[in-house]
Amino acid sequence: MILVCGEALIDAIEEPDGAQRMMPGGGPFNTARALARLGVPTAFLGHLSNDASGRRLAELLAADGASLDLASFGPEPTTVAVAEIDGAGLAEYEFIVDGTSAPNLTTAMVPDQLPGDVSAIHVGTLGLVLEPMASTLTEVVGRESAKRLIMLDPNVRSALLNDEAVYRNRLDRLIAKSTIVKASDTDFRWLKPGLGYEVAADQVLKSGARVVIVTLGPRGAYATTADCRIGVEAPRVEVVDTIGAGDAFSAAFLAWLYEHDRLQTDLTLGADELRSALEFACLAASLTCARAGAEPPTRAELERARASKGLS
Repeated sequence: MILVCGEALIDAIEEPDGAQRMMPGGGPFNTARALARLGVPTAFLGHLSNDASGRRLAELLAADGASLDLASFGPEPTTVAVAEIDGAGLAEYEFIVDGTSAPNLTTAMVPDQLPGDVSAIHVGTLGLVLEPMASTLTEVVGRESAKRLIMLDPNVRSALLNDEAVYRNRLDRLIAKSTIVKASDTDFRWLKPGLGYEVAADQVLKSGARVVIVTLGPRGAYATTADCRIGVEAPRVEVVDTIGAGDAFSAAFLAWLYEHDRLQTDLTLGADELRSALEFACLAASLTCARAGAEPPTRAELERARASKGLS
């Protein structure tokens, strides 16, 4: 089973006429749904509200097949991200977080021992920024990294940082404990200012990760390991918006590892394996871009698309 840790929230998407379209979201929430839709045993660890929006988020996770056994619930209102979509389908966010549900994941809400069938943990996005959630998840990673594959997706939200130095230090510690680090080229420009993404990825690899992935939007993805460097192109689609595309990518990469029995702390991938996993992940991301909001593909949809493109 893969455990996805972090926030579930509501995306309030600004429409051209000034109206707001309310959609379920949050990077970890999207990732958990995407994994479950791909048929991977998945659980969500996060703090949800008891309000109508929180119940809707829980219902959607359950409907897709993600377990809520490790989730907690409370009276705080659901966290909201206000998303403005530009002409290229890219989203810019403003977050309403004070006093809301997602940040209030405390260590007391996490079991002292995770279920034995948890083979991998995914963490990222606001879960690495907002307190006490960030400290809670940092502790979970530190406790579990020797026993389980860790995938880290920073998905940097610099506008939310109260103390950049504290956040950078936290990321450094998490990277050193992670098996896989996946981030966008925009994230890498923030993480490693002044460096190209290939050089930046090599630096992160030297910090302790076994696979470092850079997503490049319409240009595809790049990954580096101790033994190989691989770049793949993204399938061409008519982009509606990019909400949830990076989360679908992460989920599909983990799904590929799950299907090939490679969810291991000492993960090693050959060049052909890495290319196949990246192509699978890029396809999932592209299908998500072709529809509104964070709506990752089902397993059947992804298989049909993979067959039509002749991917292995």
